[in-house]
Amino acid sequence: MVVQTAARQADVGTSNVPGEETILSVNNIEVIYDHVVLVLKGVSLTVPRGGIVALLGANGAGKTTTLKAISNLLQAERGEVTKGTIEFNGDKVQALSSNALVQLGCIQVMEGRHCFEHLSIEDNLMSGAYTRKDGAAAIRRDLEMVYEYFPRLRERRRSQAGYTSGGEQQMCAVGRALMSRPEMILLDEPSMGLAPQLVEEIFEIVKKLNEQEGVSFLLAEQNTNVALRYATYGYIMEAGRIVLDGAADELRENEDVKEFYLGVGGEGRKSFKNVKHYKRRKRWLA
Repeated sequence: MVVQTAARQADVGTSNVPGEETILSVNNIEVIYDHVVLVLKGVSLTVPRGGIVALLGANGAGKTTTLKAISNLLQAERGEVTKGTIEFNGDKVQALSSNALVQLGCIQVMEGRHCFEHLSIEDNLMSGAYTRKDGAAAIRRDLEMVYEYFPRLRERRRSQAGYTSGGEQQMCAVGRALMSRPEMILLDEPSMGLAPQLVEEIFEIVKKLNEQEGVSFLLAEQNTNVALRYATYGYIMEAGRIVLDGAADELRENEDVKEFYLGVGGEGRKSFKNVKHYKRRKRWLA
């Protein structure tokens, strides 16, 4: 059954599916910027080990801030977690540096890809292995693994990243994260600025990495339709709160989600000219 809540406490050590082990647990966190602006308000979520969880919502809902809170990237933007806990593999990590979290096995692929434009694709990928201490041979094997998942990167490996397409840069960013041998990847807006065909290609690769390499994913995504097709569980954010969560297939059938996030209501697809005349109200705001 779909759960509707403003801040649902996550049980430490358990996922949303009974019997599954939790790799990430975010428990009632609040985030404040500049010591004044309250951005996240009691956000709780869990990611099961080996799962794909979608964090959904419109631009400005708080998805990116949630990911940055998990990966400890808020300080650069004068933000901080002022309440709650974040646990990765059972250990509290909110006080760790982002570098230390990467070494523990959790890494973020940031919105906008952020490749090193002046470096080649291969140099970008190799930079993802800077924390590793298992030797050049193991790193080279993983580079070949990345090329197997992203054959286009093999073709462009000598090209400067700044001169490659948006889709190739997104592949490079994910591949670079894989080179750190993560247990979990926080993937922020992977579909942003990409053609629909490339979006499908990226999500198919995410699915393969999840199934074949056992990498867990937390996806922050505005494209609710595609995200819910690949995720097993989803959370919907509005104004810095979790307002709705449930199994992905149940969310796809939820009337509120259909109308406000998939563009389809009980009577079929809405006409844009009728959007301002919506009479239905989101039940979680009632």
